[in-house]
Amino acid sequence: MKNPPLLPFADDIPRRVIALGTEYRDGQIIAPHNHRRGQLLYGSTGVVMMVTRDGAWVMPPERGMWIPPQVVHEVHMLGRVKIQSLYLLPEAAEAMPARCQVVGISPLMRNLLAEAVALPRHGELDERDAALMRLVEHEMHRLPALPLSLPLPKTDPLLRLCRTFLLHPTPHSTIDEWSEALGLSRRSFTRLFRRETSLSFVAWRQQACLMAALPRLAAGEAVTAVAIDLGYDNPAAFTTMFKRVLGTPPRTYLERQAAPAEGSLGATN
Repeated sequence: MKNPPLLPFADDIPRRVIALGTEYRDGQIIAPHNHRRGQLLYGSTGVVMMVTRDGAWVMPPERGMWIPPQVVHEVHMLGRVKIQSLYLLPEAAEAMPARCQVVGISPLMRNLLAEAVALPRHGELDERDAALMRLVEHEMHRLPALPLSLPLPKTDPLLRLCRTFLLHPTPHSTIDEWSEALGLSRRSFTRLFRRETSLSFVAWRQQACLMAALPRLAAGEAVTAVAIDLGYDNPAAFTTMFKRVLGTPPRTYLERQAAPAEGSLGATN
């Protein structure tokens, strides 16, 4: 999309950082767009997949995602998604990363977001609310990056193949199948794929399958079923890979998502 809409998120509110809450239905897609402000979003439920021309990012429940100002992005909602977002004026976003990132959200930041979305959107903030927003700005620079991104090639038709795979993964796809689809030799395909993504096809496929597994796990599917569908010989191998990437086994991860602090989330607007 050559000229995506520049959406005026919160541009009518003269504050460095403001917070808004939103809910989305399962399967909802937000077309490619960008906005002047940077966005830090946190999802308490559902999974968010965001795609830009440079790559794809998957935000599991109870995690966050940073989108710098002006970055064109397309968003896919996997499950019912409840989001709390911070929108930062460009000058407030200068100290944030220059690239999109999935980030961890600390319990403190989660509670700060719940308080921030409840603030009045217009008028001057009182002393307490202004102090809260200063603390929000301080804490958002401390959020750890998580390895939940996937580079995408720049050129068609390889880009189309990768995007299709990401949305509808077929974990047993082979290099020979993809090279045949592109009319390339196996050797030419492997060189092209690494040049375009900086990853081998096998490594890229594994990361894409992990990203595809997160919505299914968040929806309550059994770890064994997901592991087998993704081509793993046994759940233990899948668990090892999952722990290496996310720092915890799938069952522990799911238990944490299933029991968020009920009172710690503010109502969306």
